[in-house]
Amino acid sequence: MQNSQDDVAAVKELGQKYEALKAEIGKVIIGQDEVIHLLLLSIFCKGHALLVGVPGLAKTLLVNTVAQSLGLSFRRIQFTPDLMPSDIVGAEILDENRQFKFVKGPLFANIILADEINRTPPKTQAALLEAMQERSVTAAGHTYQMANPFFVLATQNPIEQEGTYPLPEAQLDRFMFNIEVGYPSFEEEVNIVKNTTVGVEAEVREVLTVEEIIKFQKLVRKIPVSDNVYEYAIRLVQATRPGTEAAKPITKDYISWGAGPRASQNLILAAKAHAALKGKFSPDSEDVLAVAKPILRHRVVKNYRAEAEGISIEKIIEGLV
Repeated sequence: MQNSQDDVAAVKELGQKYEALKAEIGKVIIGQDEVIHLLLLSIFCKGHALLVGVPGLAKTLLVNTVAQSLGLSFRRIQFTPDLMPSDIVGAEILDENRQFKFVKGPLFANIILADEINRTPPKTQAALLEAMQERSVTAAGHTYQMANPFFVLATQNPIEQEGTYPLPEAQLDRFMFNIEVGYPSFEEEVNIVKNTTVGVEAEVREVLTVEEIIKFQKLVRKIPVSDNVYEYAIRLVQATRPGTEAAKPITKDYISWGAGPRASQNLILAAKAHAALKGKFSPDSEDVLAVAKPILRHRVVKNYRAEAEGISIEKIIEGLV
């Protein structure tokens, strides 16, 4: 992408729309600035995100508010142990003319909130993950395309793991970001309680159209990246792989499996979007570092020694960067 006047104007427009989106979402969601930033990044990068946090942190409200501000259709699917693939994808039924007709399930929307994805069996998880990867589903021999744009924002509860079906690493890799949703600060919680106990609901207006979202997704892909930034991102990912020349001492000590090439792709894409939102026309190593944790967090598997010594994935990634 040459820095033509059109491109400069498009990057500026993206930055303005991003600030407007944050302002609209901020009418309903207090705090959680980093979570909102990463959610919007994943949307502009055409990626999916995994939200990890304890119950009651407004994850559902956040995703619904984001959908409203983007003018996109939204469906929430509560994942349970008895949920079947047809419950989310849809199924063929006999109509009044005794002809088979495919009735689309809740998966056919722009933004899907897969609530507590680790509470449903692997068969149903796989149906969702096929839609995420292929952006289409197959039912009774027919292929159906998903909406465009299409995002899956899944939630996981880090407590009460009994009776759950944790996502395998290969499936976790489908998510661009692993976003940790933390507790609000004291001041934020005071504002939350004040705003939610008075019976007045904030109205969220639509900031972007579907066409604008698709335009900005294409813009992010066009942003140029210098070779040294490509190399920096790839070195960082390769440093997570034990048993390779690029492995660092902390990798050999505490990691059993490292990140694959999809992590490198996502680092570059997210760095492009992060740079554009800051008004830059090309990312640098700082943009890569800014998105490294949520991209690597679910792709690096620590070993028994790290578990025994209480070393977190966060600490390991900090040691690598």
